[in-house]
Amino acid sequence: MSDPLPEDLARALSVSAARRGCFGDPVYFFSETGSTNDVAASLAERDAPEGATVVASSQTAGRGRFGRTWFSPPGAGLYVSVVCRNQSAAPFVTLAGGVAVADGIRAASGLPVHIKWPNDIVVEGVAPARRRKLAGILAEASTGAAGLQYVILGFGINLRPAAYPPELADRATALETELGRPADGAAVLAETLVVFADLFKGLAAGDPERVLARWRELAPSSRGARVEWDTPDGVVAGVSVGIADDGALLVRVRDHVERIISGELRWI
Repeated sequence: MSDPLPEDLARALSVSAARRGCFGDPVYFFSETGSTNDVAASLAERDAPEGATVVASSQTAGRGRFGRTWFSPPGAGLYVSVVCRNQSAAPFVTLAGGVAVADGIRAASGLPVHIKWPNDIVVEGVAPARRRKLAGILAEASTGAAGLQYVILGFGINLRPAAYPPELADRATALETELGRPADGAAVLAETLVVFADLFKGLAAGDPERVLARWRELAPSSRGARVEWDTPDGVVAGVSVGIADDGALLVRVRDHVERIISGELRWI
């Protein structure tokens, strides 16, 4: 059983209803839960419709890529998961989610955030290593005998300063920290869902071009940035030269271009 929806969230979702389509309808709110992605997956298994959305103000078992813990203390962030079922859209849900969160934050707050491949929303520093992470995206798919069943798009946004663990303290930030004023988390949620609904419409129709174009605009580090990663033969380094139409990062290594699909990548 979900908790009552806070008034500010209810108001923001009501005002944006005509622009959100099915996303955020229905919405389930929890003051605290283990993982919004797990709750959304459980709802999807019980035939929750596309667009069903889980929102929490804290998580006790939030996670990011590679099973890492997503720091989700009470009152500090916005933790959201959305049920997606369209098969045409599924391969691009992570990219669309990144664009939606970045443009949702921009629309609601004016903060000019960027995307760092593959799924981080960052505030740019004076050097790539000084980017401060504001939000992250995690998409998890479930398949069965008939193919794709659903994709859960999860995203966490740091709204307010918190006592980050030592390993995060020098590279995490919060919306209020960057703005120097209070942040309207309800508006951020509503605008993110509005952008996602608009992008999803094109993806469902089989057209990913708008998502790819906007992602490239929002991700300056996807071109011209020095990166490195570990391989069985040692560390490989190169320079990013863009993203492919399937979302792979393209990196020039000496006389050829490598496609990076997943895994650990360090920006140097």
